[in-house]
Amino acid sequence: MLPQKNPNTRKWLALINMPIQMGVTIYGFSWVGTWLDTTYKLNNTIGVKVMVLIGVAIAFYNLNRQLKKINETPEG
Repeated sequence: MLPQKNPNTRKWLALINMPIQMGVTIYGFSWVGTWLDTTYKLNNTIGVKVMVLIGVAIAFYNLNRQLKKINETPEG
């Protein structure tokens, strides 16, 4: 029989993973914004600014969704 994993361990692993997911999401959107600025020659790096804001919004949405899911799971 396989040993039972501690549910608190899973919660900590999920919490440790969240900043990494946020960073990757925001970096990816900033990269797309840079690509848009260079491809379409946009002024004042508007592509980066808009895409980073979208990336931050999506990252916070995912953070909120994951925290709700963690709080709903039973401890035992």
